[in-house]
Amino acid sequence: MIIKPPAEFADIDLPKLFLAGSIEMGKAENWQKRIEDAVGDVQVLVMNPRRDDWDSTWKQEKTNPQFRGQVEWELEALESSDLIVMYFEPGTQSPISLLELGLFKDRNIVVCCPEGFWRKGNVDIVCAKYGINQVDTLDEMIAVATSWAKLQLDRTVDKV
Repeated sequence: MIIKPPAEFADIDLPKLFLAGSIEMGKAENWQKRIEDAVGDVQVLVMNPRRDDWDSTWKQEKTNPQFRGQVEWELEALESSDLIVMYFEPGTQSPISLLELGLFKDRNIVVCCPEGFWRKGNVDIVCAKYGINQVDTLDEMIAVATSWAKLQLDRTVDKV
């Protein structure tokens, strides 16, 4: 199951996977779709913040209800996730993802930060210091997400 903001997810009783990382429209590949496709057949909740109806004219102020709703949705989804995968795409800056890496460094998180990301050194050092699982390629991150999702399916079957 895949949801995007502003969809509610609190009452969905499935393992939760949050797709954090580069979204910059016009610069970032829609890598989230690749993960959605890879885990699509497994009963997990994929929480994708890449909003289909995003409006770049929204003022990024806490008084703007659309913007505030987006940020609050993302924070709640991150807090409730069982696994966070975070991709820092070369050619993007992804300042919010850098912030989220710091905020959620103690969670179950997998980071992919390939050569060419403008702050790769910072990401590498943070991951090393806090023992964050880091992979080298997007394909490796997709494989980790897929393995995790299948493991969740196995755990569900074992409970029956």
